[in-house]
Amino acid sequence: MNPIEELTPKGVWRNFYALTQIPRPSGHTEKVAQFLIDFAKKNGAEAYLDEAGNVIMKKGATPGYEDRATTVLQAHMDMVPQKTKDSTHNFETDPLDVYIDGEWVTARNTTLGSDDGMGVAAAMAILEDDTVEHGPLEVLITRDEETGMDGAFGLKGGELTGKYLLNMDSETEGEITIGCAGGMDILCKMEYQEIDVNPENMLCYTIAIKGLLGGHSGIEINKGRANANKLMARILFATVNTDMAWLVNWHGGNMRNAVPRECETTVLVPKAQESEFLAMVEKCKKTFIEEFKDIETNGIQLTATPNADIPAKAVPEDIQENLINAILAAHDGVLRYTPSMPDLVETSCNLAIIDIADGKAEIITLARSSQDSMKQYLCNQYIACFSMAGMEVKLEGGYSGWQPNPKSPLVEMMSDIYEKMYGSRPIVGACHAGLECGIIGVNYPEMDMASYGPTLVSPHTPNEACLIPTVEKFYNFTLEILKNIPKK
Repeated sequence: MNPIEELTPKGVWRNFYALTQIPRPSGHTEKVAQFLIDFAKKNGAEAYLDEAGNVIMKKGATPGYEDRATTVLQAHMDMVPQKTKDSTHNFETDPLDVYIDGEWVTARNTTLGSDDGMGVAAAMAILEDDTVEHGPLEVLITRDEETGMDGAFGLKGGELTGKYLLNMDSETEGEITIGCAGGMDILCKMEYQEIDVNPENMLCYTIAIKGLLGGHSGIEINKGRANANKLMARILFATVNTDMAWLVNWHGGNMRNAVPRECETTVLVPKAQESEFLAMVEKCKKTFIEEFKDIETNGIQLTATPNADIPAKAVPEDIQENLINAILAAHDGVLRYTPSMPDLVETSCNLAIIDIADGKAEIITLARSSQDSMKQYLCNQYIACFSMAGMEVKLEGGYSGWQPNPKSPLVEMMSDIYEKMYGSRPIVGACHAGLECGIIGVNYPEMDMASYGPTLVSPHTPNEACLIPTVEKFYNFTLEILKNIPKK
């Protein structure tokens, strides 16, 4: 038995560990979905896969609670697949290597999947424990939340009957979230005709950036962490755009909602410019380290490594200049804070993924805002910027924010319960991350919702960890909420 399975509450941690052994990156949730359906049926609950690929589980009330309103426990089954550069982990086939580090549970060289494995595990623990007191339950475990909230978008009205929804996908114990930002994916694409390269008098170098902290592009966008794609744009602007080098390819980031930690480009360097090129890369390195010395605490690793093979093709001069200029000019990070709540980010974007190679260029950015007009303004900035670079720009997967209801009866009840249990009122507010509540609420406008969870740090990065003592508080809080759900 793994030591994690012995942590308290055992039901939650045992189920969480089981989830870490099932590959479940976004886009590959078939195995975990079947695992959840088999688990529910084994424990006497109805379970099925809806048309959108969500797992829905239903369990009747415990004796004496039949007259209570139905409650929906909601979480998502997928996880963000991020790993360190030297990790050989395959998220589609390999179990996670999880372990206890002091008061934290974390994973070796990969994301942990506590976002939102802890919410799924808590729902599983409740379903399997017949001693838990609750009214009728519906458990909604959505598909591919991290890559576009596909499961929430695909959930049909009438699939659920619950009056209250407990979203267990927040990351700070002691806080209740009642609103979140909306989002939009900005997709920029183009094709170009590569040019032939004359290898004579040319050298080839790989420029690599790694070691950045990265992070969740919603809840950690305000921490001022470096974006590997933006750093690379600065290097290429200083080298490629000044004729010290020629761009061959560019690969940076791999998830739209994770701040890019790593980036790699291949460039051609005229032999006569080699020393000047290397000196400029070294200057950039020193500049970045100085700029981020109090933020990027793991250090910034920037290298220029010679390659023996000279590529036969490269990006045309006008295309490389236009792309580098546009990427450098495009906004990244916080654009505006909420005027009425100066500590809360209102509008931001994450220049997440860049792939330029083999005659194709693709740039993916996730824009977020609690104001639809500001979200559109940010999207229009990208349309203007990258259209001038000759790219086709499309907006996809847009959703509005979840508007707070400060008079929510559910939240008032939860706040009273928390104060009675732990001696203080929870913090109630909105967040800049995307939550599925707003999307679900479109088809279920009368459903009263709130989001909460145990404390997680650095989700969407290999530094992700879950604070052990907060899991027991979160779970016991959930049990008490279920006991106090009002009558129908």
